[in-house]
Amino acid sequence: MRPVSGLPYDAPVALGKRTYRVVDGERIEGTWRHVFIRNGGTYFLSDLLVFADGAISCWEWVDLDGLREKLASGWVATSLEAGAEASAHHLAGWRFEEPQMYVDAEELLGEVADEIDELNGRPDSTQRCTMALDTYLASRAEADREALRVAYLGMPAHIRRYALGDMDAKDGPLRVLCTPVGERTTWDEVVTEQMRDQAFEYFADRDRSVRKWRENRPLDGPEQAQSPTVMLASTLVNFPASPGIQGLRNECPVTITIGDKVYASAVHAYWSLATTDEPARAAIAAAGTAFQAEQAAGKAPIRPDWPKLRAAAMHTVLLAKFTQNPAFAEILLSTGDARIDYNSGSAYWSGGANGRNWLGRLLELVRSEVVAHRADFL
Repeated sequence: MRPVSGLPYDAPVALGKRTYRVVDGERIEGTWRHVFIRNGGTYFLSDLLVFADGAISCWEWVDLDGLREKLASGWVATSLEAGAEASAHHLAGWRFEEPQMYVDAEELLGEVADEIDELNGRPDSTQRCTMALDTYLASRAEADREALRVAYLGMPAHIRRYALGDMDAKDGPLRVLCTPVGERTTWDEVVTEQMRDQAFEYFADRDRSVRKWRENRPLDGPEQAQSPTVMLASTLVNFPASPGIQGLRNECPVTITIGDKVYASAVHAYWSLATTDEPARAAIAAAGTAFQAEQAAGKAPIRPDWPKLRAAAMHTVLLAKFTQNPAFAEILLSTGDARIDYNSGSAYWSGGANGRNWLGRLLELVRSEVVAHRADFL
């Protein structure tokens, strides 16, 4: 590990509850949570940083096994002593009077393991349990019941009650089904045949409710995109004859007509609209490549009201591109209802963590307009 400002690698960058660090040019996604770190008899309110590659920062860099050792030693504290000093560094300091902690060491460790799974796009312990539940409900096989029990006990104890998302029944039907008849559940209940029948009926009723909800979904749905997000990365230097998804980018050479003017790409058309100077407009339109068109625009007098006009201008250019070029319209329509995240040098047009993604949003709008035109809706 290479220390930078006291931390290995590059210092993590926090974005709300998400964070990341960069290792050899690779972005490693992460998250963070508050913890108390006991150092020198004082409990410091601090952040536990958790990353997709399993690296964990608790003032020292560890993995899950290392975190277990830090919890066992009390360095990462899950119990607090009455009368002990606490500090939020430069913000505040106090003493505990009647301290209470809501997770123990194993529960915290389980939550962190779940977070690592989530960062890697893997099912966490709750999702693994619900998957095992679905398998058992379909088969009723003893081996699947035992697998369900293992998955249930694999969840951190304090989050089991949330596994079903039902704060009335909590995890009652789940813990009954995963426990053999005649044995005791984690709540010390002796499971009977009647309890099992009631649990099976609970899930049958839940499935009926889910089907009914799906049949009565909101009229103006779905609320979330059904297609995966399309990431339009940096432009190609040379576009092939069949550019694929990169054909959605403005730099891709494709003839566009606006009014009585013909342009070699969306970039040519957009920047030509940005100036009222005819010689400059002609120079932009005549540029050999999109990059050269943008360079020519850099030498042109840009109209002062352009910041208020640019979104409308880009919409005009994109609508012309995709209505005049059916092959490119097919590329756009192939994205379904996906969110389109456009990468460019402008935070106004780009997506990503901090961009406004206006180019991506306008592409989504034009996609809908192309569908509407083809359906004779507009």
